[in-house]
Amino acid sequence: MKAIKMTRMPIGVDDFAKAREKYYFVDKTEELGRLLEDLAEVTLITRPRRFGKTLTLSTLRYFLDSEDAEAHRKLFDGLAITKNPAAMVMQGTRPVLFLSLKDWKAKNWEEMQGTIRYYLSELFDQQRYLLNARDISVRGRSVFEQLQKSEAGLPVCRAALKFLLQAMEAYYGRKPVLLIDEYDVPIQSSWEHEYYEDGIDFFRGFLTAALKSNNALDFAVLTGVLRISKESIFSDLNNLRVDSLTASKYPTLIGFTKDEVAVMAADLGHADKMPELARWYDGYRISGYEIYNPWSVVNYFDNDCTPRPYWGNTSGNVILQEMLHEVDTDTMETLQGVLLGQPIVTEVRESFIYSEIYQNPTALYTMLLTTGYLTSEREEAADFGETTNLIIPNREVLNLYRIEVIDRMSGCRLSMGASNLLRAFLAGKTDVVQTGMSQYLENLASFFDTADKESFYHGFLLGMTALLVPDYEVRSNRESGYGRYDVAAFPKEDQPSGIVLEFKVADEGDDLAGKAAEALAQIETKDYLAEFRSRKTPTVYGYGLAFYGKKMQVMCKRF
Repeated sequence: MKAIKMTRMPIGVDDFAKAREKYYFVDKTEELGRLLEDLAEVTLITRPRRFGKTLTLSTLRYFLDSEDAEAHRKLFDGLAITKNPAAMVMQGTRPVLFLSLKDWKAKNWEEMQGTIRYYLSELFDQQRYLLNARDISVRGRSVFEQLQKSEAGLPVCRAALKFLLQAMEAYYGRKPVLLIDEYDVPIQSSWEHEYYEDGIDFFRGFLTAALKSNNALDFAVLTGVLRISKESIFSDLNNLRVDSLTASKYPTLIGFTKDEVAVMAADLGHADKMPELARWYDGYRISGYEIYNPWSVVNYFDNDCTPRPYWGNTSGNVILQEMLHEVDTDTMETLQGVLLGQPIVTEVRESFIYSEIYQNPTALYTMLLTTGYLTSEREEAADFGETTNLIIPNREVLNLYRIEVIDRMSGCRLSMGASNLLRAFLAGKTDVVQTGMSQYLENLASFFDTADKESFYHGFLLGMTALLVPDYEVRSNRESGYGRYDVAAFPKEDQPSGIVLEFKVADEGDDLAGKAAEALAQIETKDYLAEFRSRKTPTVYGYGLAFYGKKMQVMCKRF
């Protein structure tokens, strides 16, 4: 795809005109033209946060809108869509209604009703020119003004979007296009704050009235992170086409392709950075295409090519956090396994009914896929449908995902981060390890109370050391010498030291020191250092760790 060669990175810029005129711009309009060639009445596009959904809708808005059509046409000069005659026939020919629901959030249903009225008032005030229509009825003017002044009752608010589209058709003499960004935000908010039934009832009516059998609507395009089931939100909406991570007709429309990132890197004088970009931000698979996280790529270049988990600094997913609080020990072990490179083989059901999330064993993995924490490596046919191999897409998400798992296990953000604690492990700083591990154990939430204690400690330590991947190879319960160590981390390339952990569970608090010493001695007597010697690891720190409830004792020896 052709990119406009400016060096200023569009951090947080989601308005097409602004992005096109002032910033480095990656041309995605060829795929947008394909969407316009083969329109469905309603298209829902789901992608992870910060992948460029809002900019995509903004581009579509500028392309179609009949207001200022000539000025907008110039914005597309030189872009791929101008070579598509079927799409260009549509340029500047439609009235467009653009609505973002990204800020439609509230802590309770009463507050949400106020939020609904506020944003509808803002929307209707922006469209107040419709009151100048010659044939507007007295009733129509009254309804419009009620909504404009935040005085409308909930039934009127529920029908507001359909009413506004009808008013636009009457004014322009042509059916309008409806673009809705972040359609699922208010549904997530209602789930998070426990007024889901009220929320889903309103937004089902609000959206369905506008989208189903609405003779005033030309077509609609919606974006969001989650695909909420038709039964919940799009009841009886038979004209809906869903374009998702697992089934995409327009796989390169949102997100950067490998070729686009390569062109950007060359334009900015950093072609040599492609391997690093691939390790950190590539890895998403959409209908056979490699897709990079665009938010992270532009931040990488804007920060002098410094690789960091930029995506993690954006708003998180509340439902994901809630679900991680609910997982059992087996699921946590599966999540720890994926940190070490083991794929999760599961069915994926992208269509969500929120009330069933915790009851569905595939719901968490589907959520992780949909929100971008996992990607689909490959799909296979099974006796009862297709299964998917889910893996972590790249190093950025590996950092974010493992920290989420550790934080969910501890139940809070601690003063000593997991990364700092691991640095202490690798440097043989016994006092720091003792303090950090004690802090984590003191703050452990419900996992500890319900888990098998020995497997819990093992899982916790395995999850903690998984933070070392990919610079280290982390292994668990493997044979070495004359026995099986609990957890070991073998360094790759230039890493200076490795660690081997052996732990014991004490019967009483007074046994902690003795058990820690016993565990440390076992590392030597059973020669758990054999594999380190074969790998020629220069320094190994052996740790004996003893646990009693939420108390622990650590002993260390350098080998």
